[in-house]
Amino acid sequence: MEHTFSVDVPVVDQWHIPADLWEGMASLLPEHKNTHRFGGGRPRTADVVCMEAILFVLRTGCQWKALNATRFCPGSTAHDRFQEWVQAGVFQDLWEAGLLAYDAWHGLDWTWQSMDGCMTKAPLGGPKTGKNPTDRAKQGVKRSLLVEGDGIPIGLAVAGANRPDGKLVAETLATIPVRRPKATTTHPQNLCLDKAYVGDEVADLAKAFHFTLHIPPKGKEAQKVKHHARAKARRWVVERTHSWMNRFRGILIRWSKKPANYIALLHLAFAFIIYGRMGLFG
Repeated sequence: MEHTFSVDVPVVDQWHIPADLWEGMASLLPEHKNTHRFGGGRPRTADVVCMEAILFVLRTGCQWKALNATRFCPGSTAHDRFQEWVQAGVFQDLWEAGLLAYDAWHGLDWTWQSMDGCMTKAPLGGPKTGKNPTDRAKQGVKRSLLVEGDGIPIGLAVAGANRPDGKLVAETLATIPVRRPKATTTHPQNLCLDKAYVGDEVADLAKAFHFTLHIPPKGKEAQKVKHHARAKARRWVVERTHSWMNRFRGILIRWSKKPANYIALLHLAFAFIIYGRMGLFG
């Protein structure tokens, strides 16, 4: 007689937002007001379900209407809630709240900061897109990213793919959502950049923001620089963070014509990167 054994394997829902994390996120959402004239209407889909649906779109890169075949909610419901929260600045607030929580948990490392740009495709075009010089002049977008010493994103600017990196420094620095401590002699702040940022404009901005610049020299000057074998590399952390962001397929290619929608998805990716580093989501 043959016997078959079945083992119950727990199903791990990677899209589920933990209750303790959601409690903090929910406090940032705008209060919903029932506009039905009799105070009734169809029951509203829970905010947590909509946020998990938005996270699903962000991570998989699927179309909104593809949510109709998932456990979440109809794509139109999730997209409407997404637009509502974009207008309310919810995703910017989530990023800021994540930074404050990380600063309290581990401390933001302002001593060594890094900035770099990354170009991705934008097939549908729209504002803040341009011809990508590295992709046969196809429409693309550039995100300029500033990170602190551990790679936590602290600044962001978005422009066309044909915009030079050096032209986005001021805008990127201006978007830091939390208070940046003042650089002093005893607590200096270093900014690591690549050769694309060489120029007087960037040097003047660094002076105004009290940064000590670290840019590899070009041409013959590079041959005069002595390389220290034990010197710690600092700039790679921003490239690693760009790699983390590219795992969110919803922003790997920009499908949103509206810059506000694209930037909101970037802010949401920042938030979950931070929460993941804190062990609250993964």
